[in-house]
Amino acid sequence: MARAVLYTLERGPMIMGKFNRRELGERGQAMAEFALGLPLLLTLITGLVMFGVAFNNELTLTYATDAAAQLLSISRGQTADPCMTTSNAFYSSAPYLTPSALGFTIVLNGTKYTGTSCTSAALVESETAQVTVTYPCTLGIFGFTLSNFSLTAQTTALVQ
Repeated sequence: MARAVLYTLERGPMIMGKFNRRELGERGQAMAEFALGLPLLLTLITGLVMFGVAFNNELTLTYATDAAAQLLSISRGQTADPCMTTSNAFYSSAPYLTPSALGFTIVLNGTKYTGTSCTSAALVESETAQVTVTYPCTLGIFGFTLSNFSLTAQTTALVQ
């Protein structure tokens, strides 16, 4: 068996291959470590993505509730159904949330309205209008549901 000899100035002759060979028991070690670590890494990445989606839904819900409450606060005398105006403003501010899954609670002049219609409601100047919207959220990884909960955003605005 021939070995290549490398000469270096500091050390003299060095036999190539002696330090590059692995022992017979170490073959496949990197592949085994990769096979054990990959599922954990993929689970962690999937969990981070699911958390990111839930956080994005929370931010969208909050922003759209603020926009809807602001529109409600300036629509006194301009609409016959302030709750419908509010829900339409919400829908246009949050196009990626499922409209059928949203729950609206609107408080006008101390009267609570649930849903998207309140034709008998009248907006009174200098009174508060409170808009609360809920949206269901499910966190799950690989078909296993970890948590079911409801995202909620609430905004109170002064009617102009």
